[in-house]
Amino acid sequence: MRRIDLRSDTVTRPTAAMRRAMFEAEVGDDVYGEDPTVNRLQEVAAALLGKEAALLLPSGTQANQVAVLSHAGRGEEVIVEAESHIFYYEVAGIAALAACQAHPVPGHRGMMDLDRVEAAIRADNIHFPRTALICVENTHNRAGGTVLPLEHLEELSGLARRHGVPVHMDGARVFNAAVALGRPVAEIAATADSVMFCLSKGLAAPVGSVLAGPKAFIERARRHRKLLGGGMRQAGILAAAGLVALDTMVGRLTDDHANARALARGIASVDGLRVDLGAVQTNIVLFEVVDPAWDAASLVAALGRVGVLCSAFGPRKIRLVTHCDVSTEDVSEALDRIETVVRRGRR
Repeated sequence: MRRIDLRSDTVTRPTAAMRRAMFEAEVGDDVYGEDPTVNRLQEVAAALLGKEAALLLPSGTQANQVAVLSHAGRGEEVIVEAESHIFYYEVAGIAALAACQAHPVPGHRGMMDLDRVEAAIRADNIHFPRTALICVENTHNRAGGTVLPLEHLEELSGLARRHGVPVHMDGARVFNAAVALGRPVAEIAATADSVMFCLSKGLAAPVGSVLAGPKAFIERARRHRKLLGGGMRQAGILAAAGLVALDTMVGRLTDDHANARALARGIASVDGLRVDLGAVQTNIVLFEVVDPAWDAASLVAALGRVGVLCSAFGPRKIRLVTHCDVSTEDVSEALDRIETVVRRGRR
């Protein structure tokens, strides 16, 4: 039975072009700043995002935490959306690494209400931590891959500037957001002081994320990367795949979005499953298990036995993610298997 892996877009495999580029990559010692392929990737990424400089890091989590370390100091506060990756999935790194306090603000489809953000910014009072940073996530994972509207980001950016607070964007899937909006990624990045994006999700490179921002910020980030053990040596082997990813994999994200919509429409037609079609905006599908014969964990396990791999996202919620290794035929086959498993569970 063919496995259809819908757990995440992190399971993608590098393309043949990436493997060739990795094999042929010109390398040097990146800690000394001497790896030409890493330097090229950083220049290309900075230009794409409209930022002065960029830095290659091993992972998105490390890139986010390096950003916090580079923006904020001990005993300060970071405003985050309550279900954001940087707050929910990064092992309390804001507290453990930066010694900062996270101030979560609830959001709708990943968007924090701007009045609540402004209310969360601390007044100048000896009893309060200083608000050092506001973080946004675009697209938003736990909201189902939803895209933050550009107008919302621009308003948030203006609010932050009025209060003298920088904005960091966890843009792990920001290219998905750009494709969904039909806008250059630099327009989205312009609403934040720093932006992180992953090469290893929908862009299908095997390893790596990039943090971009002002030159002075990136110099601080380089030092914090070293502190966290992220300084790599002949990293051009990895950067070469990243350059191919940026050149060849962005445009095809539309296919992943179309497959996700097809997957969501099919799931919506299965009795016992429920999906908010309006929230399916990129390559992630969240659906709710309403059939009392199942909960999320048991359905995920049953689907795994028939070769459809997915992730429980709560007691009754399941996540599916489309990517370059999932074809339209895979989507159709996955839907057939899902419907069959759900139907049999009622017997």
